[in-house]
Amino acid sequence: MIVGAMEMSHQGGTEAESLLRGDRSAVVMPPQRRWDAKGEGEKAPFLRNEPVKLTPAWEGSNLPNDTLNLKGIAMDLAPPKDKWNLIYLTLLLHGLGTLTAWNMFITAKDYFVKYKLLNAPQYSGDFMTYVGWACQVPNLLFSWINIFVKIGGNLTTRIVWSLCMEVLIFVVTVVLAMVDSSQWSEAFFILTVISVFFLNGFNAIFQNSVYGLAARLPPQYTGAVVLGSNICGTLVVFISWASDVFTSSYRTSAIYYFIAGMFVLLICFDTYFALPLNRFYRYHETLQERTLRVNPALAATNQNADPVQKKTPYGLIVRQSFIQLYNIFIVFFVTLAVFPAVHSDIQPITPGFLGSNFVRITCFLTFNFTAMIGNITASLWQFPTQKWLFIFTTIRILFIPLYLLCNYQPMYTTRTLPVWVNNDWAYWGMAVLLGWSSGHGSSLGMMYVSGTVAPENAMTAGMIGGATLVTGIVAGITFSKFCPALVSLNAWTNM
Repeated sequence: MIVGAMEMSHQGGTEAESLLRGDRSAVVMPPQRRWDAKGEGEKAPFLRNEPVKLTPAWEGSNLPNDTLNLKGIAMDLAPPKDKWNLIYLTLLLHGLGTLTAWNMFITAKDYFVKYKLLNAPQYSGDFMTYVGWACQVPNLLFSWINIFVKIGGNLTTRIVWSLCMEVLIFVVTVVLAMVDSSQWSEAFFILTVISVFFLNGFNAIFQNSVYGLAARLPPQYTGAVVLGSNICGTLVVFISWASDVFTSSYRTSAIYYFIAGMFVLLICFDTYFALPLNRFYRYHETLQERTLRVNPALAATNQNADPVQKKTPYGLIVRQSFIQLYNIFIVFFVTLAVFPAVHSDIQPITPGFLGSNFVRITCFLTFNFTAMIGNITASLWQFPTQKWLFIFTTIRILFIPLYLLCNYQPMYTTRTLPVWVNNDWAYWGMAVLLGWSSGHGSSLGMMYVSGTVAPENAMTAGMIGGATLVTGIVAGITFSKFCPALVSLNAWTNM
């Protein structure tokens, strides 16, 4: 028995030593205990008297990451492959979830403006701007705070609890759709704005955590998150369309519509817990820490300091990635200056063009679908390169005056600026270019930003890129508030 104990001790020591030093020769597989008839027999309980853990064991345990995450994975050999693209598809789904709240509320414009706020014109006229601010201001605040402060601890806490709160607020939105608010339209508007504010505050935590998580993986996985966010808009348009076809009631349509949004978030909640079960994900999750520990050059720069506890060089990260941060900002500034506030108020030149679906098709569906195509082209064709992308993104500023020259007719505003784009097909072609260039440029910017810094700063650069994205959105929404005034200036009457 003593000899056996010594052999087991020696075996355990060998395993621990090999895991820590990254031995190239072999990977020690841990002995597995069998629970069968030869072990404890039929007297063993069918269900073990152990608590069920709802958080991934790899993250909640205090054991070393190498021991928990990389058993059976040789770090020095070829990395595991993303079998069946499961991690790519999961991050695509989470990207879809990051913009579900935003797209749900802006696409439901008719429900709010023509039904719920019909008796409150002071709110319905600028509804898109109010909702845009309510969506993106908390997103902006939490996005930047989340970079410097670890809100709520680890990824499980941030992602899971933020998703839970989003689902709860969607439940409140469904309840508000069920009740008759015609006699208290102002109170309904205030409740809606408050719920949207908190909904997107929690969504900001979720979004930045997802971008930070994706930044640890190869660049195309950040592209998967962006692709998912672009698919979200197209999916929401079809959900809205289907709910309208299913019933002619604004209230019933809204109930099914927002329940569908809850379903998307619940799927994101469920699939998050599957990530730690994938070898490809576990490999990249611990690769950064393992590289810092075994790389002499990086260890020399940090001397004897723990790389994990090293102070994050935010200034250096911003300087190194400034051009890509500019690209991300200007893409979303131009896009949100036009879409959806200006875009959704453009009316057809030819009466009856596309019927009652003119705005739904030329605005929401066209933009979201072509932005999705732009994301795909960015994944397949990385052009322009990092050095020249700023030219592509800067040229897009021309979309702002071009859209104001279309048949833009804001509510409760008398337009004085002449309409120069007087062809519906030309306007629709412009909408295609706006959507595609938005998806292509934003995807390239987010894919490039993590590669401009050292590997150990990639996650922080990805999170700063996500916060810059939201900053561009807020700036664009704020600019769109002044567009009705720009097209109604008295100076245009003499033209």
